[in-house]
Amino acid sequence: MLRVSRLVDYATVVMTCIAGHPDAVLSTAQIAEETRLELPTVSKLLKSLSHAGLVESFRGVNGGYRLARPARQISVAEIVEAMEGPLGMTECSLAVGQCDREAGCSVRGGWQRINLALDRALRAMSLADMLQPPATVATVALSELKGRTAP
Repeated sequence: MLRVSRLVDYATVVMTCIAGHPDAVLSTAQIAEETRLELPTVSKLLKSLSHAGLVESFRGVNGGYRLARPARQISVAEIVEAMEGPLGMTECSLAVGQCDREAGCSVRGGWQRINLALDRALRAMSLADMLQPPATVATVALSELKGRTAP
């Protein structure tokens, strides 16, 4: 099964929590309470997110965290990269020369196309989009059909 890691999932939850309070600086404890995540986990996530430049930290009595940029300007891809590094479905999706079977690989091009599609989808989805109520499967399917042209 292809899925995002638990840390990426939790980082997205933390980021949407902060994005839901755009004018506030939230403490680690407030974020942990609102997200129902353990305090050490939230601290670890915030450290990585801060290092990636996605959140700003403030020290002192009223210290805490807020988004470094508006939620519309932060992509889901950036959150994934902050937690996991560069996006890559396979080693050869990231760079040439990562696999000794690369020259004769019959599926490399396919994986690279899949990787590109996933990268585009994650970059197109902003943190603000993640705050929207979930769409039904029928709504998503209909919008995808409307975006396609007839053959």
